[in-house]
Amino acid sequence: MSHYQPRSSPNGGAASLPEVTDTRESGTRSRTRRAILAAAASVLARDRGATLADIAEAAQIGRSTLHRYFSDRQDLVNAAVVDSFRVVERSTAGAAIDQGPPLEAMRRLIAALVDAGDRLAFLFGDPRVLEEFTACFEPDLSVPTTVSLIERGQAEGVFDPGVSAEWIQQVLWALTYTGWEAAEKGLLPRHGVAAAVTRAFESGMVASPARP
Repeated sequence: MSHYQPRSSPNGGAASLPEVTDTRESGTRSRTRRAILAAAASVLARDRGATLADIAEAAQIGRSTLHRYFSDRQDLVNAAVVDSFRVVERSTAGAAIDQGPPLEAMRRLIAALVDAGDRLAFLFGDPRVLEEFTACFEPDLSVPTTVSLIERGQAEGVFDPGVSAEWIQQVLWALTYTGWEAAEKGLLPRHGVAAAVTRAFESGMVASPARP
């Protein structure tokens, strides 16, 4: 909803609507920026050597347009890392992992992470990405973490208490990445990735009495 208040023009009529125009331009810029970041994560997840031209093509924009948003490749990669962390964070928040039994919450989380597969593959497919750029990201502390879910499950006897919650989290990420990669190679149908990751996770990380 616009808060624009029309100003009088010298001839007594209503002035032009710069604020409305600015809002529309801002909305367009925001959508274009999001499209570039999504394309960057998707393209770089599959080809770490992809060029700015490759990313611009995937985003369906010209390279000159891309340069208006990001000065160089490093600038774009940094922004894509932060944006991808945010996407994963929103996926985690949407899974409501602090609600309901831990096993059901974990299944919701796995489904959400699989949906964000391109972003996870971009973040975790190359360890250098995390090592070099994790400092760019400041997490939203209001979002329940995967580790907190795992610790809750361990306390309730659902997840294996014999290993650390952080290690189980690494296993979860690795399985999700492997599922994404298998779908990319045609070894798994995309609609079957979440179920496959869930089975693999539960067969290794869930205490036997907790399994349905």
